[in-house]
Amino acid sequence: MAIFQAFRALRPVPEKAEKVAALPYDVVSREEARRIGEKNPDSFLHVDRAEIDLPADTGLYDRAVYEKARENLRMMEEKGILIQDEKPCYYIYELTRKGKSQTGIVGCSSIDDYINGTVKKHELTREDKELDRIRHVDTCDANTGPIFLACRYSGKLMELMMNWKKEHAPVYDFLADDQVGHRVWVIDSMEDMEIIAEEFRKIPSLYIADGHHRAASAVKVGLKRRKEHPGYTGKEEFNYFLSVVFPFDQLTILAYNRVVKDLNGLSEKAFLAGLKFNYELMLMPGFPCKPVEKHCMGMYLGGEWYHLKAWEDIYRKKDIVGQLDVSILQEKVLSPMLGIQDPRTDKRIRFVGGNHKLSELQAMADETGGVAFAMFPTSMEDLMQIADEGKLMPPKSTWFEPKLRSGLFIHKLETDEKL
Repeated sequence: MAIFQAFRALRPVPEKAEKVAALPYDVVSREEARRIGEKNPDSFLHVDRAEIDLPADTGLYDRAVYEKARENLRMMEEKGILIQDEKPCYYIYELTRKGKSQTGIVGCSSIDDYINGTVKKHELTREDKELDRIRHVDTCDANTGPIFLACRYSGKLMELMMNWKKEHAPVYDFLADDQVGHRVWVIDSMEDMEIIAEEFRKIPSLYIADGHHRAASAVKVGLKRRKEHPGYTGKEEFNYFLSVVFPFDQLTILAYNRVVKDLNGLSEKAFLAGLKFNYELMLMPGFPCKPVEKHCMGMYLGGEWYHLKAWEDIYRKKDIVGQLDVSILQEKVLSPMLGIQDPRTDKRIRFVGGNHKLSELQAMADETGGVAFAMFPTSMEDLMQIADEGKLMPPKSTWFEPKLRSGLFIHKLETDEKL
């Protein structure tokens, strides 16, 4: 039974929405963010990556960065770029990429649902990244980026959402630089808002698709606020965090590919020979190899592409996590052969989202004489089953596209009168 409530979004005036909307902070490098910020003074990266407005030698986690984020957020509100809705609403957010659309509802999830497991996770978080977002949310006194959730929508919820889109004009409608279309509608009818809240109460589980660090950080800030306000009632905004919930069957998971810098001292011949114990190898001359089914992957090494298919006996008796292609690769290749024991911290491995072309993987491998692996995407069904079983995926198992834009919805925690 999920708690998912309406809220008073701080959001761009319609004529500024396209300028404000920005990619999530963690998919834009510092250099890219600075370039975007210099060209666009209204970009929300001035809040989510506020170091772009500070001297270049400022540390990423310097206190000045968080204070600048707070200052920039306040300034955008004072200038009228962002305005807060007068009453709580839900919002419909539609993204369209390459002709395929996904449409979800924006609202606020309960930190208690995260704690009790109604909001399910499938990935570990890194302490340094958590601390960064905790400081950001705490200082800004706001959730500045939405958590990307998924669930099994009821027919009634789908019908309400579709009807609202048909009967009302969107408040935002723009095509971003990456050719992803974004449309937003405001649901302000009390009757419809009550139906949405009631339908979510019937949903047993929400699943974090993307945004594990933002979710963990938002919850920890909420718990911090509870300690600071021992008389809290549970209705305060700091008890909730900004979320967009999509029907799981509308989502697209792309591959999350791997590039390893070197062969850990092995010759190409020895490496290929070692792979044959766990994979059937086929040389694919002349073109990149993109896998088309589970337990298969493409590999680029020494100017050639190969198709690799895992032998069934190495995964057949494993649990659902052990049967993931990324798990097989880690257990049979990355760890024993290439010496990558902890892929979360090892500097010899790079993770490349499936929005990049295979030719880019090839170039990365050629640059250092390493090896690239083109993975088959993890399915949404596997993700949900793993989360239901309370298990965790290996790091960097899923890459979702399109990415939700930050800056279109901000959830103020309303514990700081200065904001």
